[in-house]
Amino acid sequence: MKKYFLALLIIYSKSAFSQADMSVPWAMFHACEKHCGMYPSKDYPHFGSTKWKFSTKGKIFSTPAVFEGVAYIGSEDKNLYAVDVATGKERWRFTTEGAVHSSPAVYKDVVYFGSYDGFYYALDKITGKLKWKFQTGGEKHFGQPGLWGMQPSQQFMDDPFDFYLSSPVINMDDNDLKVYFGSSDGNLYALDAESGKLSWKYQTNGIIHTTPTIYEGKVFIGSWDTYMYALDAKSGKEIWKFKTGDQPEVHQLEGIQASATVDVDENSIYFGARDAYFYALDLATGKLKWKFFNDNSWVLSTAGVKDGSVYFGTSDQYNLISLDAKTGKLNWKFKANGYVYSSPALAGNTLFFGDFTGKLFALDMKSGMPTDVFTTKSRNKNAGTVLNSDQLDFAYMTKGLDLSLYITTTAGMNKLYSLGSILSSPVVNNGVIYFGSADGNLYAINLKN
Repeated sequence: MKKYFLALLIIYSKSAFSQADMSVPWAMFHACEKHCGMYPSKDYPHFGSTKWKFSTKGKIFSTPAVFEGVAYIGSEDKNLYAVDVATGKERWRFTTEGAVHSSPAVYKDVVYFGSYDGFYYALDKITGKLKWKFQTGGEKHFGQPGLWGMQPSQQFMDDPFDFYLSSPVINMDDNDLKVYFGSSDGNLYALDAESGKLSWKYQTNGIIHTTPTIYEGKVFIGSWDTYMYALDAKSGKEIWKFKTGDQPEVHQLEGIQASATVDVDENSIYFGARDAYFYALDLATGKLKWKFFNDNSWVLSTAGVKDGSVYFGTSDQYNLISLDAKTGKLNWKFKANGYVYSSPALAGNTLFFGDFTGKLFALDMKSGMPTDVFTTKSRNKNAGTVLNSDQLDFAYMTKGLDLSLYITTTAGMNKLYSLGSILSSPVVNNGVIYFGSADGNLYAINLKN
């Protein structure tokens, strides 16, 4: 079995998986309650019944962390929730002063997450009581006046496709326990995970909404300044940085929103960017190995890697793509019905991901052929009036409105969200798949052979 070290927090827990679901050694220290791409599981290529759904009062972009019988999830309603996975009932909630678009991380007895109120929090995972909070320089959406040439040109416009905050990652060294996260103030922070005191910070020249990746004493982080950085995890000293492309003819103001994935066997780090390329870099030096052009589509999703293939989603082309991890050559691509910003979950021989139209797909990883699809209730209700022949078509959706106006873009996005868009990345645990939706629900769907 190959070992892959992937972007978001990976939780240490021997008890997290049943014997039926766990047979791989890396699960002992890289168990995937929170999205990390690859899950030790039987092959479940089909969706079964809905086990439960838990309703919040805001859109969910956060990815759930499922740990010791509890699913932790953030919502735009400013709360972090702890939900019992057996019943779908709330155990507790913690209220912040901002939307919770950061995905929670769980280590031992603590849950870590960030909020748009400018704080990163550590809570007792049993009670939800505050242990500490740390104030950043402020969290915000990326934006600028007259974004992408929209009118009115002097109006400041939030980027409607800047969905996530950086999610915390723990280094899991009990002798030097640190939590790492990026911030809209441009810094990567390293804090003492037990006290919340600052150990160090590293300043980039752009917003950081990506999630750090930690491997062998290095922290990898991408920034809106178009660079991927490798830093020393103890000191924050820069080891290398790699600049992605500037392609204003494709999209204005490129940057990195996708988090990095490390492949030990190929000695590579993978990530996508807004310049429409997906990159493979040498892990030690940051030198380019190969890059793959995605037909002018952004890559916001974090890649999953398994058995010599790398998988990721794209924006405008609506594709889920599989490449040869060594060469970057195309294995296959599957077209969904809308933007793909949900990161893939790999379980058994099946790949799961959601799209912006409220569909959750199950694909065969080898062929890219669909084995099943789940649709949100909101999609079932609204697709007929929002979509064009079941496909996302922004011009069709906003017909009669002036596409040059920012207000048209925001109106179009709200119509899309009415489908129950799936931007949360799915998590597979004990034969159940968990994911959040823009309809405000955390879903738990049974899987079956």
